[in-house]
Order: sequence, then C-alpha cells, then structure tokens
Amino acid sequence: MGIIVVDLTIVLCTRNRSDKLQGALDALRRVRSAAEWEAVLVDNGSTDATKNVIADATRDNPRVRYVYEPQAGVGAARDAGWRAALGQIISFTDDDCYVDSRYVDSVLEVFREHKDVGYVGGRILLFDPEDAPFTIDERDKPANLNAYDFIPAGAIHGANLSFRRTILEEIGGVDRKIGVGTLYPFEDIDLVARAAWSGIKGRFDPLPVVLHHHRRRLPDLPALEASYDRGRGAYYMKFILRPDSRRVYVNAWMQTTFKSRGAESWRRRRRELVAARSYLNQTASIFRRLRFGPQLWLASLASQMILTVSLLRAAMRR
Repeated sequence: MGIIVVDLTIVLCTRNRSDKLQGALDALRRVRSAAEWEAVLVDNGSTDATKNVIADATRDNPRVRYVYEPQAGVGAARDAGWRAALGQIISFTDDDCYVDSRYVDSVLEVFREHKDVGYVGGRILLFDPEDAPFTIDERDKPANLNAYDFIPAGAIHGANLSFRRTILEEIGGVDRKIGVGTLYPFEDIDLVARAAWSGIKGRFDPLPVVLHHHRRRLPDLPALEASYDRGRGAYYMKFILRPDSRRVYVNAWMQTTFKSRGAESWRRRRRELVAARSYLNQTASIFRRLRFGPQLWLASLASQMILTVSLLRAAMRR
C-alpha cells in the first residue's frame, strides 16, 4: 500500500490549552472543500487534558490526527507536525486561531495561481473586538516577497503561513531550537527568511483568512512586545551569522537603529541587542567546533558596531 498524499495539511500546535482548544477544533469542523485535506494537531508536551480533547476531536472529525512532540517550543512542534503531514501544501496556524470555512480552498487557489511562489502568508483578523489589536494582519492588498531580500520581522505571521512541502524539505524544515516556548520566539520569520535566502519567492495574499482569539488586553501588551523584541534581535543575529545575508541584515538593522526616536524605541533596540548577543554566545561554541572562526568574528564585530552606534545615539539625545 502506497503513501497517501493529500492536497493540504493544516498543522496546529498546542500546549496546555485544553480549556481553550475547542474554538480551533470547531473551526476545523466547519471547513468546506472538495480538496483532500487533513489537520495534524501537535501536542507539545502538554500536562493537562489536551490529549483527551484532541482524542475526542479525532473521533468526531476523521480529518484530524494527533501527534505528540515532547521537546518544548513551537519550532520543535511545527517541525514534528509538517514531517508527520501528508499534504503537498503545509499550512501552519495556532491553537488560538480559527481558520475560515474556505481556508483550504483559499490557500490552494493562491498557490495554484502563483506557481512561482514557495510560501504564502494571509490575513489575520481579530475574533473578539475587545482584544487588543495586536498580532494581527489586516492588509487587503497582496504583496510579493523577493528572494535574497531582507525580510522584516512581521512581514508574514506564523498564525497564517503556508509552504509547499518541497520547499520545507529543501530548507530542512523548522528550526527546532527557536519559537514561542524558547528564549527566541522567531520560528515563523526564520522559516520565511531561510526560504528567501535559498532563492525562493513568497507572497502575502489576503485571500486565506484566520480569526485570532488571543484574549489579550492592552495591559498585556508590554510583556508580549518585549518578547517579540528579543525574538527580532536573535533573528537579525542569526542572519548576520550567515555569509550570504550578513551585509543585507547589518545594513537593515543599522537603518532601523538610526531611525529610532524616544525612550521606548531605545528600550526596544536594547532588548534586540541583548537577545542578539545572547544568541551569538549560544551559537559561538557551535561555530568554534565547526572552525568557522572568521565568520564568528565578523558577526561579533557587526553586533558591537550596532551596539556602539545605538549607545552613542542614546547619549546624544540626553
């Protein structure tokens, strides 16, 4: 018996949210499509009733499959999810997101009409208008992402992100060491940027839609923003460490730093730099073992230059 191949797999990762998972499961049940599709729900080491909730869903919806991934972090969970998937297109979303009933057809339509793109991001709208307007993307115009370009953090969000399976195979899948649940929450933009720097074009398209029910109010935002600042700094450093993307990312980061104004902007830059330095230190031993001393030295120098410029600018504003 051969391997079953489906048109699209929705990969949804969750950890210890059994009491909030039903909305996402109900949304999957409402999806309507003539295409062959499935949903892989990845239990990322939950210690609550998540496994039982998903087990109930698999009985009610034969399209849903359960995968367990013990390594903490969305990067590890998403990597396990797409590798277990049968789909030719892999669509990532989150456990607090509700896919539109036409989601499967919308994603497939974008890839069908744009055969030259390897990944697609879509709209993310608020489910609850009382939630803070954060971690959403309400753009209604398409935008292309070119190969070998700087990809700004937030250009596409992981809550509505789809890849051709062949592209994920080509770039080696999701980095299991990063993502929400680790020190560095940037697995989604890292995946996009690695594709771009492998020569792959991408696209934002408003056709695929998910509703984000993140339940955060305005007082919750400072801690969330700080987390994203740290993820952004580590992301910049990862691509400064690459010889091919180093110059582009150093220049882009420097330009962002020069445009900073005010105390809050400085605090944001400082968090980025601290995370970048931490990521550099974490990877230093790996580079030494691989005898990539010059690369590590150049990356460290770039980090020091950015830090120095930022400190000088902060001092001049006082």
